[in-house]
Amino acid sequence: MTFTLIFLTALFISTAVEFWLDSRQMKSVKMHRTTVPERFVDVIPLSAHQKAADYTAAKLKLGTWAGLYSLGLLLIWTLGGGLDALDQAVRSLGWSELTTGVAFILAFSFLGSLLDLPFSIYKTFVLEEKFGFNKMTAKLFITDMMKGALLMTVIAAPLIWVILWLMQSAGNLWWLWAWAVWIAFSLLMMWAYPTFIAPLFNKFEPMKDESLRTAIEGLLTRCGFESNGLYQMDGSKRSSHGNAYFTGFGKSKRIVFYDTLLEQLSTNETLAVLAHELGHFKRNHIKKRMLVTFTIFLAGFAIMGWLAEQAWFYEGLGVSHPSNHMLLILFMLVMPVFTFFISPIMSMYSRKHEFEADDYAKAHADAKDLISALVKMYEDNAATLTPDDLYSAWHDSHPPAPIRIAHLEK
Repeated sequence: MTFTLIFLTALFISTAVEFWLDSRQMKSVKMHRTTVPERFVDVIPLSAHQKAADYTAAKLKLGTWAGLYSLGLLLIWTLGGGLDALDQAVRSLGWSELTTGVAFILAFSFLGSLLDLPFSIYKTFVLEEKFGFNKMTAKLFITDMMKGALLMTVIAAPLIWVILWLMQSAGNLWWLWAWAVWIAFSLLMMWAYPTFIAPLFNKFEPMKDESLRTAIEGLLTRCGFESNGLYQMDGSKRSSHGNAYFTGFGKSKRIVFYDTLLEQLSTNETLAVLAHELGHFKRNHIKKRMLVTFTIFLAGFAIMGWLAEQAWFYEGLGVSHPSNHMLLILFMLVMPVFTFFISPIMSMYSRKHEFEADDYAKAHADAKDLISALVKMYEDNAATLTPDDLYSAWHDSHPPAPIRIAHLEK
């Protein structure tokens, strides 16, 4: 069996499974649209429940079309000769192999972003607008896109150059050195993102509500947690969705709240949500996830090191001129086809951490406050309360609302 046939078979199976899961999710959401789940009857109005169902269904439909579109692009890039054509176009410029490789990867990335642009525009200005979430202007959308392209060039180009140089110069163990460089780069970005990159897109300022700030600092002290500050972010200039997160590590850790979330929650509810996030740090979830991610990428780089010498890999994917930069792009394109079965494993691992963080929150805040905060967030973000069990187990990093709240109520 040729690799082309293996690739097409894996592509068919992964696509069929995804579409089957989507259909189950759509059926579950529509079937329960007319009735609010019993646990939420007194706190979620029927109109909000139906909005969440319609929003979920709309995203699923868009995802189906986007999936078919991505499937077509994948086949065009590989078996259709798209990568070969782009490679020849860049090589015609007569640059060195390293410069050609960097230019090829950047060109592929920019083209990919442009090809995805119609769906990004539709999602932002049609779907999100329809359900009242979009606050993005066309000017801001274009500005974000230009900033992203500039950052891609400034940050990614040197990393690509170093990895391609290692592939060319570091011998048979180039993949191990490349993995080490990638880890160093990832850690550097974790430090640099909150301080230098995120402020390019959003405004961060110290939390304005002094009473809330004092309450949060008290919680941090009780939990023995140190941060580099409490910030609120102007998330409302792009969307009405609310969120809160930690960013950075070591002394650069920041606690960031969307301004939309601060408007939704009371002081006690905000403390309960923060206690949950603190639970992730106190249970070492961030370090554990980093370790898992680094291990997976080590395996990925090792596989690339082996594939680099396999002519059938290139030929089976429609590439006539093997090269280091082509290997990187091919691997990035086709590996999700062969590793899609990992999704439910990672989701299960993530859910375990969410339950542990909830348990931590129950010990340092009132579980009722966390439950009421979650209910508000589910309603305000139009998150469905009735997902399909299999779909949720496969895709969702957080437990479904009924399961999570039942756990909190134990």
